[in-house]
Amino acid sequence: MIPTVIFKFLKELSVNNNKEWFQDNKPKYQDAKQAFEEYINGLIGVVHSIDPTVGHPHAKDCIFRIFRDVRFAKDKTPYKNNFGAYIAHGGRKSPYGGYYLHVEPDNSFIGGGVYCPQPNVLKAVRETIMERPYDYKKIIEGREFKKVFPEIWGERLKTAPKGFSKDDPNIDLIRPKSYTLLVNLSDEQIESPKVEDKILKTFKLMKPYNEFLNTAIKNAMS
Repeated sequence: MIPTVIFKFLKELSVNNNKEWFQDNKPKYQDAKQAFEEYINGLIGVVHSIDPTVGHPHAKDCIFRIFRDVRFAKDKTPYKNNFGAYIAHGGRKSPYGGYYLHVEPDNSFIGGGVYCPQPNVLKAVRETIMERPYDYKKIIEGREFKKVFPEIWGERLKTAPKGFSKDDPNIDLIRPKSYTLLVNLSDEQIESPKVEDKILKTFKLMKPYNEFLNTAIKNAMS
C-alpha cells in the first residue's frame, strides 16, 4: 500500500502551506519524499511488467518537484499539496504516453496518455488517428475501457484542427488538445491496501491506448 507517512504529510501541508511551517517540518517532508521515491521505484517495476517500453527510469526522474513556480502565478502558495510521478520512457519530461500517479488530499487520481503535448507530437497523434480511426475507436469504445474512461480528459477545440477537414466524420476524435486518461481516487481508496490492485488494473487497461499514441509519437520523434 502507499505508505501512510506520505498522505499524513500532505494533509498537514495542505492546511499549512507556507515557508515557515515547511522549514519547521522539513524532516517530515524528507521522510515523505523518501517514502514516495521508494514506492515509485517499486511501481516502475510493476509498470515495466505491464509495458516494457517504459524501460527502467529512476524514481527521481519520474517524480515532480513539490516546489511551485510562482513567478507568473496569481496563487503564490509556495508548495504543491501533492506528490506526483509520471512513469514513461525518459521519465517525467518524456513526450511519450505513460502512466501517472497523483497523491493529494481530496484530489488523488491515476492518469495516463499524453498531457499538453508539443505541437509536432499532437499533430502526429491526430494524423495517426485519422489514418487509423477504426483501430483507435476499437480501443476507446471498448466496453471495459469506456466504463473506466468515459471520455478523453481535458480541453477540446470547438472546430477542426488546422489542416483537417471539419466535414470528416471522425473529426471529433482529434479535437482534444491532450490525449489524457484519468481515474479519480478517494482518500479512502488511497489509504486502502486495495489501492495497489486499482492502480494495476487501471494501468493495464491504459496500455493499448498508450501503445497507439506512442506509435504516432515515435514517428514524430524520428
